[in-house]
Amino acid sequence: MSNAAFVYTELQISVPFDQVPWQGINAAIRELPGFRNKTWLSGIENNSAGGFYEFDSIENAQSFVTDYFPTEARNFGVAQTTRIFDANAARDASIDMQSPHFGVKPRQKPGAFVYTEVQINVLPFNDAPWPALNPVLKAQPGLLSKTWLSGMHTGSLGGFYSFDTIENAKKFAVDYFPQEAASLKAAFTTRIFDATPTETASREMASPVYG
Repeated sequence: MSNAAFVYTELQISVPFDQVPWQGINAAIRELPGFRNKTWLSGIENNSAGGFYEFDSIENAQSFVTDYFPTEARNFGVAQTTRIFDANAARDASIDMQSPHFGVKPRQKPGAFVYTEVQINVLPFNDAPWPALNPVLKAQPGLLSKTWLSGMHTGSLGGFYSFDTIENAKKFAVDYFPQEAASLKAAFTTRIFDATPTETASREMASPVYG
């Protein structure tokens, strides 16, 4: 089997998280081959539903995004987004950013999450400018951790971040991150999620962001 993998998903849906049938979904996902953990995501402003997952191999992550998840989206009757990332490629960069996905104990519970992806091809990942970017990221108000992301097949650069508050997450996504993407001369995606309503569902799925 190959390296471990991260998966990002988001459903094009607008449902307050307390109306998402997460208990049944959790039970089904826990039975999937290679599943390790999931952090549930609830979009601010639009109430989208999604997740950030860890699988034991790229192969099992691929099965998840091609077999299981399209069925979940179909059950809701909505379009969907999925991305697969090579987890081990960015291990050192993520540990330097206190990523709980690599055994770093969280300092506090998150209040918000941010997902980013930059439309750029950097392979291998170590050619990315992460040694220069990490010190700048560490100085961002309220940042608790970042898990660096290296896109399968695409070499895109991204991140899954934990912040202390939604306010600081917004400042990062709206004010800081466009400057970072501009320095790379690339288009980009940002998403902000409220961590509070999804805590119970995420803890049930062994999310490492809660310690």
